[in-house]
Amino acid sequence: MKNKQVTFQDWGLIDYKDAWDRQEALFAETVTLKTNIRNRKITSEGDEYGQDELTPNYLVFCEHPHVYTLGKSGKPEHLLLDEKGLKQKNAVYYPINRGGDITYHGPGQIVGYPILDLDNFFTDIHLYLRTLEEAVILTMARYGLKGERYPGYTGVWLDPDNENARKICALGVRCSRWVTMHGFAFNVNTNLDYFNNIVPCGIDDKAVTSMQKELGKEVDIQDVKKTLKQHISELFHMEIL
Repeated sequence: MKNKQVTFQDWGLIDYKDAWDRQEALFAETVTLKTNIRNRKITSEGDEYGQDELTPNYLVFCEHPHVYTLGKSGKPEHLLLDEKGLKQKNAVYYPINRGGDITYHGPGQIVGYPILDLDNFFTDIHLYLRTLEEAVILTMARYGLKGERYPGYTGVWLDPDNENARKICALGVRCSRWVTMHGFAFNVNTNLDYFNNIVPCGIDDKAVTSMQKELGKEVDIQDVKKTLKQHISELFHMEIL
């Protein structure tokens, strides 16, 4: 039996470390429960889950104060600021346990943390990433923007087939026992100047953009969140609580 129900939470503007700790708690709770259920083998028909024991799923949206995060495969030298420079920018830096290289989070950016047991949906991490990308692409289309994939890279881009390629959404996930954490960062009204202080996602020859820059005006971020949540729900066949 699969649990398609997903608890949605909007944490608002929250310190990155606080959000990371809250994510880790939900992630660890889900992994532990999943392990215990499997160890008990409580069903008589070989199903791994009992009727009354299902793993939970969460979808978290938030924004962060200025922060740079470095994934496990990233290079520290891709942060172009020293400690003094970080203080001048009122920013902090964390090496973390997601995949990917370095990226920036800040106000005006929708950061999404799906904490899902993919056994409830599909056990394919590449499909998982592509589905998150598709939700962003469909959201952008509502505003008249053509988001696309860039072969060989994760995330969502504009004009990926020419020298004007620019990234609008970055992805970086961690998955253990098919339970996910971390997720995506979608630039809506983001201050793009902060990307000048890093080699974004390790890519030094491509630009970064936002919905605000592309449309020439500030966008209602709450409206974007609503649209994005709807597309994630539909693509994953979720029941959002």
